[in-house]
Amino acid sequence: MKKTVLSLFIAGVLIFAVNGAAHAKGNSQQSGSVLSVGATPVPHAELLNLIKDDLASQGITLKVVEFTDYVQPNVAVISGDLDANFFQHIPYLDSNDEWSAKLVSAFGVHVEPFGVYSSKHKDISALPNGASIAIPNDPSNGGRALLLLQSKGLITLRQGAGLTATVRDITGNPKNFRFQELEAALLPRSLRDVDAAAINGNYALEAGFNPIKDSLIIEGAESPYVNIVVVLKGKENDPNITALKNALLSKKVKDYIESRYDGGVVAVF
Repeated sequence: MKKTVLSLFIAGVLIFAVNGAAHAKGNSQQSGSVLSVGATPVPHAELLNLIKDDLASQGITLKVVEFTDYVQPNVAVISGDLDANFFQHIPYLDSNDEWSAKLVSAFGVHVEPFGVYSSKHKDISALPNGASIAIPNDPSNGGRALLLLQSKGLITLRQGAGLTATVRDITGNPKNFRFQELEAALLPRSLRDVDAAAINGNYALEAGFNPIKDSLIIEGAESPYVNIVVVLKGKENDPNITALKNALLSKKVKDYIESRYDGGVVAVF
């Protein structure tokens, strides 16, 4: 009888030990959870690095992977090399059929007002007849540049051209501007070769410009081009993505945006 009781006691201890080890392993896996997010350096990677400790306190290690182009971050999410990316707006995501079929916006964070800059002219009215203007060569941002120029009365676009307008949609060009289409990341460096360039907010900030003070013309804060966090379809409610959302859409991040970027980045929350 005593031997039987002792055997049962030992068995119970072993079961407890196994269950405890499994529980500890589960906690270890949770605390070792890694969330990899691709981002362009400014302001996206800066905002992500700001919240690393907030996610770490929840057992999530945020790995920020920086990119300097607008194509590879989407390719990396589709391939599974990244869990999410943070650099683009919905018109850009929708400009590629594969991206729009496989990826989705999890949430929006901010707007980076798009502006026209020049190292040769101090005022937009000073652009000479036949001036060369560089614009992004991707459909959504190229259209965004043309729409900005149209909103200031500098060109006229074909009615219905929409967000993906191209230079072929220009129906009125009183000053005979000549347009050069370049990769968005190269636009700041093009300023020495052109009269003006329409530059995305993140690349303008990275090049040391203050969009509010240094641009000749700029979008208002009502711009529809909200920068979003993108994931594979079906992953929008993943717990790690929800934690990322709560951390990015926080007062801490909003205060940082307002103090850091001086109007060059505008929070939408």
